[in-house]
Amino acid sequence: MEITLIVIGKTNAKYLIEGLDEYTRRLKHYISYNINILPDIKNTKNLSEEQQKETEGKLILNALKPGDFIVLLDERGKEFSSMQFSDYLQRKMNSGLRRLVFVVGGPYGFSKDVYNKADEKLSLSKMTFSHEMIRLFFTEQIYRAMTIIRGEPYHHE
Repeated sequence: MEITLIVIGKTNAKYLIEGLDEYTRRLKHYISYNINILPDIKNTKNLSEEQQKETEGKLILNALKPGDFIVLLDERGKEFSSMQFSDYLQRKMNSGLRRLVFVVGGPYGFSKDVYNKADEKLSLSKMTFSHEMIRLFFTEQIYRAMTIIRGEPYHHE
């Protein structure tokens, strides 16, 4: 199975890039993990929130492939502990999925079309984080889940 994280706009903060690179490198030992960075929307100050969500939604939908299992990282999604998330990933890996796709929306969330296309919603926290930080937090949680699945000592409970 391949795991893909779809995000909008690149990360400029060096410390986040270094953290992402570190956990992405570590994940190569466990699973195919890719971050698909979609381009930022230009002239957003000329767009309403709804127009921005629609424009971003089209980019997201165009990045999906037939057969993808789509999980939106959304504040109204289901919350897991790290142990529960590792069980969730193990079930997805055992299910025969070819590609599990997690999506981070733009600053205003997702368009209706993206919500309609999604299979599930997952929340990393009730707190709000920047779109750049979510990439690092989520990638670390994927790595943590893989070490839990393998019984390695990274996670302490």
